Amino acid sequence: MKILLVIDQFDADNNGTTMTARRLADTLVKHGHEVFVVSTGKPAANKFVVREIYMLPGARHIVHAQGMVLAHADKQVLARAIRQVDVVHFIMPFSLSVAGLKIAEELNVPHTAAFHVQPENITYTLHMGRSQAVNKGLYYFFRERFYNRFTHIHCPSEFIASQLRENGYTSRLHVISNGVDSDFIYRKKEKTPQLQGKFVILMIGRLSNEKRQDVLIEAINRSAYREQIQLILAGQGPNYKALEKLGRQLVNPPVIRFFSHNELLDVLAMSDLYVHAADAEIEAISCIEAFSSGLVPVIADSDKSATPQFALCRESLFEAGNSRDLTRKIDYWISHPQRRQEMEHVYSEHGKKYSLDSCVRQMEAMFETAIEECRQEQRVFAREGQANG
Repeated sequence: MKILLVIDQFDADNNGTTMTARRLADTLVKHGHEVFVVSTGKPAANKFVVREIYMLPGARHIVHAQGMVLAHADKQVLARAIRQVDVVHFIMPFSLSVAGLKIAEELNVPHTAAFHVQPENITYTLHMGRSQAVNKGLYYFFRERFYNRFTHIHCPSEFIASQLRENGYTSRLHVISNGVDSDFIYRKKEKTPQLQGKFVILMIGRLSNEKRQDVLIEAINRSAYREQIQLILAGQGPNYKALEKLGRQLVNPPVIRFFSHNELLDVLAMSDLYVHAADAEIEAISCIEAFSSGLVPVIADSDKSATPQFALCRESLFEAGNSRDLTRKIDYWISHPQRRQEMEHVYSEHGKKYSLDSCVRQMEAMFETAIEECRQEQRVFAREGQANG
């Protein structure tokens, strides 16, 4: 197949959606498909470049701080790309994709969409994350402007599929994990001198309001083992300075920085426990990567997050937003090293069901279905045209 991915940002590995799109593209190519991309950034083979949309400095700072770029909807570029492919897959619901969808419809090119932007990702940034009315308003806006014009939508988790059903989305929903790269396997590595003698707790994710790294810092500060805990927050985002300031209360100030893929593999191998404190999450591929690598997770049991589905025991869940409950779970795993080691292997084995290769095969099946349905419609229209003629 010739497959076009439409996404506002593709070049930088600094947010989960972009990283997911890059892994999807790479794996599709390995499976023998020809992949094209419409996005901002630098020119590259099979890439159609559009410019970044103009925004006022304040708004631009907020978007960039989230590791994101919004693309200008260049209709000429979109049309040129869409004419060359068998199917178009739209990854984000913003202006670039809305314009591309209209062109795909006009050209009768098969098209699918992915639901990667949870309304809470936006509303938490605006300090309105707990407003049901605002969140429902965004679900409605995305639905009417974009998603209900598709027959097929990719949902990275059953959780987000259920949210779409509750909010009136009528498309066929394909629940397919974004998938974990084969590099994330059980592995242990000797700790660096900085980490020697420390119990290393890791959390991976954008440094933003909905991820709730603040709850983790507060929990560690209450721990009976706080003197030996070293926290690593792997990521970047608008809350960097606030988290750095909050982290000064810890006996061992946290390491807060973005890690490359290979660096992250080593950090995972040197860590002892993984915490995912986010209130809102469509899938949290970083959590799957962590437990696939042999780390027991402790996950916020939030009704706005898909991540609780990964917990295999009650000690791997804590009440969302409750730092005291998180402290209890952290202290449990530190004080039960034998059980932790046993569960590391159980979780790592569990991670194998989220193989990237298998997940991409399921995406291919969705694309093939969309193409075949479009061909059938064209045959029907052709027969009707002949009959009327």
